[in-house]
This record gives sequence, structure tokens and C-alpha cells, in this order.
Amino acid sequence: MIEFLSPVSKKVLAHREILPVGTLGKQIEVHAKTRELPNLKNVGFAILGIKENRADINFIGGAISFDPYRKALYSLYPGNWNYNIIDLGDIEKGETAEDTRFAAKEVIAALLQKKIIPLILGGGQDLAYAQYRAYDGIGEMVNVVNIDNRFDLGNAELPISNKSYIGKMVVDKPYNLFNYSTLGYQSFFNAPQEIALMDKLFFDAYRLGEICADITVVEPIMRDADMVTLDVTAIKSAELSYKNNDSPNGFDGREICAISRYAGISNKVKSFGVYELSDSIESKSGAMLVAQIFWYFIEGFNFRVKDDDFDDEALFTTYKVPVDDEVLEFKKSNKTERWWIVLPFISNVNNKLKRRTLLPCTYGEYLGACNQEIPERWLKARHKNEV
Repeated sequence: MIEFLSPVSKKVLAHREILPVGTLGKQIEVHAKTRELPNLKNVGFAILGIKENRADINFIGGAISFDPYRKALYSLYPGNWNYNIIDLGDIEKGETAEDTRFAAKEVIAALLQKKIIPLILGGGQDLAYAQYRAYDGIGEMVNVVNIDNRFDLGNAELPISNKSYIGKMVVDKPYNLFNYSTLGYQSFFNAPQEIALMDKLFFDAYRLGEICADITVVEPIMRDADMVTLDVTAIKSAELSYKNNDSPNGFDGREICAISRYAGISNKVKSFGVYELSDSIESKSGAMLVAQIFWYFIEGFNFRVKDDDFDDEALFTTYKVPVDDEVLEFKKSNKTERWWIVLPFISNVNNKLKRRTLLPCTYGEYLGACNQEIPERWLKARHKNEV
């Protein structure tokens, strides 16, 4: 892993020295000297920069610096957190973008094996493919949640780009992708055939307006996620002063931080990447918003509650609801009052899917079932299994 990493810049190290006592910058262990990594024992999170943007469809050259985001994050005060944070520095550009993605996959996989959550500062969002491939060694199916105004499915037969990489997750071996969810898509940024393909593949897509109307719909989606990615162009341009994003619509600062916190609370999320970061974010407030997104993810992680031990029936209340010819079985945690719906049709399949036999849901979906409405996500899961 160490051979792929370069130290945190001297500018950030100098900034760290003048920060007040108690800030994150004073507490984070930093990769400050070449080939001298911080101790990885008892570490919960590792900040990792990946300086790759050559697969950006608008790439015209130029370097990437994550210094503004690090300075902003270091300047924040931690919450009452129980986990140590390290900063591993950056993965520099390889000879090709594919070389960089390979290095990113190796480093992220090493962190996952040590049960350290990577907090990724990334250039082009094609790097999400490397984040996904890092799960190959875990041996389980992967749920990907992407906070984005576009689906980024693309044509799997063409080279990966920052707007075309999900298709590669679907068709490339090993086949580990169980589900893909997009949060905050905007119809006018997506071709009708991609919208139709999302439906055909039984993937989940939530429009920007749907989430803004009720941010809590994000919680059960995140609860079942293994990795989360954020394209910062999903945030309205006025919030970031992002010169490459001319869309006035998107999530505002409070909404994106709330979504990030839901991702952190999820017991299954093992990596969190923020992509499309570059010098195009011109304001200090934009860099600070990115820092606060990471802060809320870590904050959420520290409020994780283990409530999904389904081997102990005493921890749950079970409800069976007849709907047409089906009997839907719901489980409610007695500890957190979070809800799940049983997926009996995948309970006897291969080991990779065993932990997918329960699907997080909401109390509202239970009430809908009581009114003879089968939850759409349950139907999609069944159709996907039948295919």
C-alpha cells in the first residue's frame, strides 16, 4: 500500500501547526514523510486523496490539489468520537488513468481488510469503479448508493469516463453488484433510454424533489448500502461556487450533510467517496462544505447502533401482512424501531446473498402494506431474483 501513496503537502502541514488545540488537525495522524505511514492500529477512518481526472469527459489538463479540503477539515472540532482518524496522503496520477484506478483499488482494499473506513477525496467519478472493485476480496454482493444528478450508466463497451462507469460494474467480472441506487437524479440530465434501463435493471432511482420533500426516505436506502459515492455536482452550484457546474438546482448544504449523516449511521457502509473535486471549486465556503460532509459522516458513524442481529427473535417484533396472494413479513427492531421486510425468495440462494434476505424499509411502507400496497423495492428485489 505504501508504494502508492505520497505525503500530505507541506502547505497543509504548515497550516496544521497553527491550528487551535482540540481541532481535528491536531488529532489526526498524518502521512508527513515519504514511506512513513501512520500506525494503522485502532484506526476507524483513513482520509485518502486520489489525484486522477483524466477520464473526465471535459478534461483539458491541469493538476488536482486537495489542500483546501484538508485545511477546512483539519480546522473543525470533532464531536464526542471514539475512533481515531489518519490521513494517508494522496495517490498521484499513474502513467494512465487505469493505472491510478488500480492503485486506488489496492489501497482501498487494504483498508477494508483492516476494517478501516476510507474517506475518499477524488477527482473524476470514474474512480468510484476502483472503490467498487476494492470489495472483490470481501466475498459478498455489493450495494452501491450514488448521490448524483445523473445515473452514469453509460455504454459498458466504451472506455470508462466520469459519466460512464456503472455499466462496467454491471458487466465486468467478478459479478458482485447486487443493487445500485441513485439519490437526487434530475430527469433533464438523463437520456430517456437510461431512465428506462434503470427500470429494466430493477435499480432504484430517487428524484431530487422526492428526497428534498422528505429527507428521511434516504435512511433505509443507506442502511443497506456497502459503499456510498457523492458527485459534488449534485449540490446546487451556488453552494459550492463550482465553475464547472452551471445547474442552479441540487441539494443544499443542510440536505447533503443530512444525507451524509445517514450514510454514516448505516451499519453496512464501509467506504465513502466524494468525487469531482478539483480547483473548479473556487471558494473557501465550498471547500468547507465538503469538509462538513465528511464531518457529518464521521458523526453519524459514532451513532451507529447494532440492531440487525436477526438470529435473536427476542430483539424484534414480527408482523405478517396478507397482501393479495402474498404474506409480507415485517420486522421492527425493539431497540431502534427501525423496520425491515423479509425477502423469502432469496433465502436459499448462494452465500453471497445470505445477508440480503431482509430489506430495510420504513414504517410508512408497513402501513402501505396494511392498505394492500406492496412496497416497490420489495417487488424490484423479487423481479431481480427471478431474472
